[in-house]
Amino acid sequence: MTNFVLVHGSYQGGWIWQPVVKRLRAQGHTVYAPTLDGCAERRHQLRPGIDTTTHATEIAELLFYENLREVVLVGTSSGGMVVCRAAEAMPDRVARLVLVDALALFNGERVRDIVKRSISVPGTLAAGPSREDAEGRLFADLDPATRAWVLDRYTPHPVACSETPVKLTDFWDKPWDATVVWCRRAENPGEAHQRRAAERLKAKWIELDTGHYPMLSVPDALTSLMAGG
Repeated sequence: MTNFVLVHGSYQGGWIWQPVVKRLRAQGHTVYAPTLDGCAERRHQLRPGIDTTTHATEIAELLFYENLREVVLVGTSSGGMVVCRAAEAMPDRVARLVLVDALALFNGERVRDIVKRSISVPGTLAAGPSREDAEGRLFADLDPATRAWVLDRYTPHPVACSETPVKLTDFWDKPWDATVVWCRRAENPGEAHQRRAAERLKAKWIELDTGHYPMLSVPDALTSLMAGG
């Protein structure tokens, strides 16, 4: 059986992975889906200095303290940046990377370089879309019951995760066993960005005909491709 560590994206927490976690555990796998600092149930910990580097340190330390090896490290959306940095820090513990409609930035890039839309407000520590915007745009493709469940749980995300340049030393030069999953109906981060990552990583390319949240819209398909290698 496999050790999975699932990393969420912006406006989320570990809760976003619940359907996939249940399926993977039912197959006998060990699964971690932590909520990152300043997010969801940890939003009370919000403070200056939280960015993708500190989030990646959390994931790297999880691998170490839980003594996890041969890990399938999965990142979605902005969690892709966290996964890349954590893998760079703990390469001997990572067996495979799965980037699910994920941002995979090169060293020195910022989210705003890839995703032009910005909702951050200068001087704030966290930002996110209004409930109306989230309902009508971000989560519009989800079924009504799932959308309502998500809208009760989404929270602002630490803005430095989008505004601080990514710090990577040699991640893109290492030989990873990687899979890049592009969701055709998602506006961001887009096909071109994900093909760039796949080409650089020499990764397996998979397309899903769904929106940006396949762990909620097509959990069976996503679980199958994650577990199948």
